[in-house]
Amino acid sequence: MKIIASISAFHRLLSLPQPKHPLVSVINLSESIFIEDEIWKGFTNRFYCIALKREATGKMRYGQQHYDYDKGVLSFTAPHQVHYLDFNSFDCDGKGYLLIFHEDFLLKHPLAQTISGFGFFSYAVNEALHLSEDEENDLVEILHKIDKECQHIDHHTQEIILSQIDLLLNYSNRFYERQFITRKNGNYQLLAKFEQYLNEYFDQEQSAQKGLLTVHQIAEVMNLSPNYLSDLLRIHTGQNTQQHIHEKLISKAKEKLSSTQLSVSEIAYVLGFEHSQSFSTLFKKKTNMAPLEFRAKFNFN
Repeated sequence: MKIIASISAFHRLLSLPQPKHPLVSVINLSESIFIEDEIWKGFTNRFYCIALKREATGKMRYGQQHYDYDKGVLSFTAPHQVHYLDFNSFDCDGKGYLLIFHEDFLLKHPLAQTISGFGFFSYAVNEALHLSEDEENDLVEILHKIDKECQHIDHHTQEIILSQIDLLLNYSNRFYERQFITRKNGNYQLLAKFEQYLNEYFDQEQSAQKGLLTVHQIAEVMNLSPNYLSDLLRIHTGQNTQQHIHEKLISKAKEKLSSTQLSVSEIAYVLGFEHSQSFSTLFKKKTNMAPLEFRAKFNFN
């Protein structure tokens, strides 16, 4: 797998002049020409990329899915992810911007720690953000400020640019929450599907054969990325995926403790735990009682 290690190398592959700043660049796609190169068949890079695409055609694969660049979307990719460009179908006559910044540009800045909290860098490609005209204008204005700041470098440059990137990411968080809400009819169908799968998994006691239900497992069933699913649930229910799984686990555990004679170890096994101590620890954390203390409330003999 080939690596695009620098912003300069990426500029060369897009037939662009060398960037003014070695670690950050705002690229106008209407001025870019993708050079045919073997690297597009599979590559990783060391920088974050925020892509605002408008009126472009063609496909780029990120992981196992494709971005379709035939409508305006905002998408996010993180360093060290695998990319593929379907060069035969790619038309670079479209419009839009790429903001790319090297992971080293964040060093010694608070954003180096907080950027992992922006879950959309791990969203799947079909979960891109669709912007209104006003939202797009807000982001383009920020991109222009970043580009202008890249033209002259002094000891204020990093702080100013990173503050603008942080602003862009916080705007994107707001816009994603808006998208979760405005797509509520489709999202309610997803929520119903999630609840149905969760119920069936535990009601049919699949945990005994398959083990503890994981966030990745249920996200895969729903054809969503784990982060997107958790953010969707958090916006609509106030709890992320793991919290929902734990809530269902504890509910089933209480049911079995109060209505069966199964031992704590047997209940732990049925719920998918390899070790009963792990089950007891989780149960006490969520209820402030050990499993046998809870059972004692029902005078179970």
